[in-house]
Amino acid sequence: MSKGPWDRWEGPIRGLRLPQSTWDALQREGITTIDQLKAVADRVHWLPGIGRKTAQLIKEELARVAPPSAERHDPDA
Repeated sequence: MSKGPWDRWEGPIRGLRLPQSTWDALQREGITTIDQLKAVADRVHWLPGIGRKTAQLIKEELARVAPPSAERHDPDA
């Protein structure tokens, strides 16, 4: 049962959970990979159908699925 427009769904970019309307907007723009989405993340709110709240959600999802940055280990420290 749908709760509304902010229900999140796994879409074509594995691991990201976004509203269906967001997936539709990304697909219309030809954004189908995480690398493509990362490339436009800073200006994704300019895309038709994606406002500032959705853009923030996209950035949060990208951060959530990003691999942890490799911490440098200094054996002399």
